[in-house]
This record gives sequence, C-alpha cells and structure tokens, in this order.
Amino acid sequence: MRLRSSNIKYPEVKLRDIVSFFWREAKKSWIALILSFLGIAMASIFEITIPVYYKRFFDLLTSTGDKFNLASGLVHIIFMVLALNGLAWLCWRIGTFASLRFETTSMANLRRQAYNYLIYHSYSFFTNNFTGALVQRVGRYVRSFEKMVDRITWDLVPIIVRLLGVAIITASIEPRITIIIVSWALFYIAVNYFYAFWRLKYNIKMAETDSRTTAFLSDTITNQTNVEIFNRHDYEINNFKKVTEDQRKITLLNWNVNTLLDGIQAALTVAIEFVVFYFAIKYWQKGSLEIGTFVLIQLYIIGLGSRLWGFSRIIRDFYESYADAKEMVEIMKLPHEIKNIPTAKPILVNKGEVVFDKVSFMFNDTREVLKDINLKIKAGEKIALVGPSGAGKTTFVRLALRLYDVTSGKITIDGQDIQKSTLESLRDNIGFVPQDPLLFHRTIMENIKYGKPSATDEEAIKAARLAHCDKFVDGLPDKYETYVGERGIKLSGGERQRVAIARAILKDAPILILDEATSSLDSYSESLIQEALDNLIKGKTTVVIAHRLSTIKKMDRIVVIAEGGIKEEGTHEELIQKDGIYKKLWSLQSGGFIKSRKSKKEEDN
Repeated sequence: MRLRSSNIKYPEVKLRDIVSFFWREAKKSWIALILSFLGIAMASIFEITIPVYYKRFFDLLTSTGDKFNLASGLVHIIFMVLALNGLAWLCWRIGTFASLRFETTSMANLRRQAYNYLIYHSYSFFTNNFTGALVQRVGRYVRSFEKMVDRITWDLVPIIVRLLGVAIITASIEPRITIIIVSWALFYIAVNYFYAFWRLKYNIKMAETDSRTTAFLSDTITNQTNVEIFNRHDYEINNFKKVTEDQRKITLLNWNVNTLLDGIQAALTVAIEFVVFYFAIKYWQKGSLEIGTFVLIQLYIIGLGSRLWGFSRIIRDFYESYADAKEMVEIMKLPHEIKNIPTAKPILVNKGEVVFDKVSFMFNDTREVLKDINLKIKAGEKIALVGPSGAGKTTFVRLALRLYDVTSGKITIDGQDIQKSTLESLRDNIGFVPQDPLLFHRTIMENIKYGKPSATDEEAIKAARLAHCDKFVDGLPDKYETYVGERGIKLSGGERQRVAIARAILKDAPILILDEATSSLDSYSESLIQEALDNLIKGKTTVVIAHRLSTIKKMDRIVVIAEGGIKEEGTHEELIQKDGIYKKLWSLQSGGFIKSRKSKKEEDN
C-alpha cells in the first residue's frame, strides 16, 4: 500500500529545516521562553548548591568539639538547606508556569502554521494524499514540538547547569575527582548521541508504518459501504493484518534497541560509582578529602546519573520528533502548485466572456487529457459539454477554475488571462455546482452561506426556497440549524444537491458551472430544480457538463469533447442531423440502443 503518490517530489528535509519552522512560531513567545529557561536554570543552580551544605553538615558532625556549639552550626546549615530548597521551589514554579504558557501558545501557532499552508495546496495534491494521513501529520508535527521543547527544558538545561556546577564545586575540593566525573559524563553523552543517531533510521521507519496504518484505516472506514456491498471483510482484515504486522515488527525492533541502550547506561552508572569512590578512598587515605566529601560525591553521582539517564531520552525524543515532524515539513517546503504570481491583479468580470486559446493539459507529462482546445464562450451564452466518460469534460471546467493550470495556451475572461489574475477574484466570479457535492459537518444554514458569508439568514432562506430546499428542511426538527453530518451524509444525494444549488444561487456569480447538477435528483425533484436553474442562469455565462442529454436541449450551443479535443459544435437540432458522436449518444439515451438490440434479437429468432 502506498501512502503518497510518487508523482509528488517532496523536497529534502534536514533537522535545521524543522527547527527553523518551529522557531518561526516559538519566537513569538520569547518572553515566556526566557522566563522558563531562567527559572529552571536557577532552580538547578540552587539544587546543585545544596550538597555543599550537606558536606559541611557531615564534616561538622564528625568533628570534635563542644556539642552545643556544633548543634548550633548544624541548625544553621539545615536552615540554609531549607532556604535553598525554597528558592529552588519558587524558581521551578516560575519556570513551569512560563513553560506551560510558552508551549501551549506555540503549539496553537504551529497548528495554524501547518493548516494555513496545507489548505492552499492544489486539488491534485489532495487527490494524491490520504485525508487521514494528512490529519495525522499535522497532529504529529505539533506533538513533536512539544516533545522536543520538553526535553530541552526539563532535561537538557538542568543537565548543562548541573554538569557545570559539579565541575566547578568538585574542582575546588579535588580536581582529580572533577576530571573523572566530567570525563565519565562526556563519554556517557557521546555513547547516547551516537547510539541515538544510529537508531534514527528505525524511528523514521516506525513513523512511516504508523502513517500507513492510519491511512489504511481512513481509506477502509471511508469505503466501508463498498466493503459491505462486495463482501470483502476478510480481504480487508487480512490486508490490515499485514499493515499492523509490519508496524509490530518495526516497533518491537525499536523498543529492543531502546532496552539495549538502557542496559549500557546502567552499566556506566555502576562503573562511575565504583571508580569515583575507589579514588576517593585513596585521596581520603592521604588526607586530601574529608568525610563530608563522600556524601557530596554520592549526591552528585546520583543526581548526575538520573539526569544523564534522561539524556538518552533527549536524543531519542529529539530524533523521534524529527521523524514525526519530517513529513509535515516536507509538505510546508513543497511549493504550492497553483498560486498567484507576484504581479497578479484582481480580475474584473463585466460581461463574462470566456475564451480557451490553444489550451492543452497533461497529467505528469505522460497523459494528455486536452489538446489544442479553441473555444469562445460569449458573454451570457449557455453551452453544454458532452462526450464519453474520460473525454476531458471535468478537466475542462477545473482548468477554468484554476484547480489545474494549463500545460500550454491560455484561458481568458473578458480578455484577462486567468493565470495573471488573483485566485480569490477568479473564484469569486464563478459559481460551481458539482455532480456530487460534499458538505461540511455544519448546519444547513452555514453550508448555504458558505458561498457568500456576508449574506443574511433571510437571503440564504430565499435562495434555499428557490432551490426547493424548504421541501425537506421544513420536516427537520432544527430546520436550517440542522447539522448535516460528515460530508453531508445525513442528507440524501438529492438534498445535498439542492443545498449546493442554493449556495450557487446565493453567490450569484456572473459565470456559472454546473457539473451534472441534477444527476442525483428524482424526476419530481428535478422538475422542481429545473425552474430554479432556469432562473439562476439568466444573464450568466453558463457551462453545463451533461450526461443526460435530455437536460441540455435548450442550451445555446452544445460542444462535443472526445479524445481530448472538440469534435462537434452546434445546437441540439443541428447536431442531431449529423452522423456524428452526439447523434450516437442521443440515440443510445433515447432508446435507440435498446431498440436495435431488440430488433437484432428478433432477427436472430
């Protein structure tokens, strides 16, 4: 199973690219970031100072002298420890609250960053990617930021502060102990780093298999009706078993690799404790160390060990974050296929004349869909596009909407090249009713007003009545405030079609495209809608894609497209007189095909 189309060539993404995308949003909350780092760093400094007082405590406790005076000194020390713990507590709280503010704000900004770029990708981009996989990439992108910042804030900063603090304090007592501890810490870090770098390929594979599993789930759940109708439950279950088995294998391998690193770290911790105490005993024997120093060293080893143990998690999560964020950053580095040129200007539609001038279009430089199309649609003219399936009719209107860009030639509206016009102004001037309209999981009112958000409820209801939506809306408990379900699934095909037509009526654009707009309606509903469509297209340049030829007899002109080119043009009466493609299609749909089959059967008998 392939998650992404090989037709899309994604740019290379490096770690610095991901950090750059993160920083664009994170720097907007720089005050909270600084407070977070300062709070946690100061808390670590206070905590690293506390063992010094414990050293003094045990040095004083083992010394000879008057116990009353010694007790007074010991009490003073524990009050100092209490004060340092209090300051550390305060700094931790400041750092924590600042970190929470920084992360939540940045994560919301990153969601918007990913969504705002993703939503402008082209129609072909979305047809080449699974919806579920795209949704998951946005989620993983944000979670990877959270994971990365958590590791830096709560692990890396304390490790750096503690290691520097331990080096400075132990160097003032016994430099040779400092050399041993720092050397061990650097070796520990190096082992973790190179191990994690080697393991990166497994993290990436695990993220990819997770995406494949999610994409498979999304695909099969979306097509559950097909699974049911064709009785393919066992087939899909077996396919899902293969996908999840691949995920299980790479996950197990990844976890085994993690467990092996844990074993290496445990061995290094045991080794440093033995080595440091061995040499500490030697130095104590020579009189260069006091009893309290053993307590100091033990506390530092325990503290550093627990923090450095977390260093493996820093590296692991850092590269897991890279793997999780990589696919989303690929999408954000991928240039938008359809976009405004720098000099684009708003298109001004006064008449609505549309001209296709030597237009050709190819998919992937291999599949030619339209070639050398020359067609002039006069202002206010109503034309119909007919032809066999796959002839290029839908591609024709998608080029007019700039869902695709022409391979060669140009399309103009009132003499203005649409590729030199802003996409917003172009699409604002074109109304579109697709063959299978998809609605948002929002109310009927919101879906109707989607084409014209500034419209009042009264205007939307008027458009709905013209489209005869009231015939079914009045029977709903919440009327126009009824939610239609995902993709409009709570409505029938005909009801969704009427909502789409109401939306086009409300938009009232000068150019109108109807892609078999009455195909999902029964005969009664179609008769109701036809009157609304007749009113809708008055004074508008209209392009109708039609498969049922009976619905286009009154068009000003019929254009027959076949094999990527225009084969015939004319009115219904003109084309029916010719022995061409249109006449054959008309004969098939008007019963000629059935009659000829019956006649042949009778002759055979």
